[in-house]
Amino acid sequence: MMRRALSLLRRALRCQAGSMAIETAIIAPVLIALSIGGFEIGSIVARQTELQSAAAEAAAIVRAATPATSEERTAIRDVVATSTGLSTGQVSVTEIYRCADATAYVTSEADCSTGVVINKFIRLAIADTYHPLWAEFGIGSELTFDVTRTVQVG
Repeated sequence: MMRRALSLLRRALRCQAGSMAIETAIIAPVLIALSIGGFEIGSIVARQTELQSAAAEAAAIVRAATPATSEERTAIRDVVATSTGLSTGQVSVTEIYRCADATAYVTSEADCSTGVVINKFIRLAIADTYHPLWAEFGIGSELTFDVTRTVQVG
């Protein structure tokens, strides 16, 4: 009986049938996960690049023709929102100021002391959220993109 069991074990160890299927069953999920990860990373980088390009274009528009009115700032906001596929709530174009050599920005010239040099800026802010596929499986979470450009106009 022992001889027969030993003989069966030797034959099973020499048999290669099905080994390729077993190896594929082990390796395939790893390769699929790597493929999905590579695709997602590519999508993330592409979206970040798209948002950076839109912000750079908007900054160039601001430098070329300073938006003096809120309507002009709204027009720039709408162009950026349309070109990126975002809602107008995710894009803002606002006036901000810096009093003399202060490091902080203020939202109104009235916040500066009288007689100091007031520098005027236009701030472009773009916010977006990316939902990667792996977040649906409980790995990681959504990514938030925040792209900001501050252009001195006065």
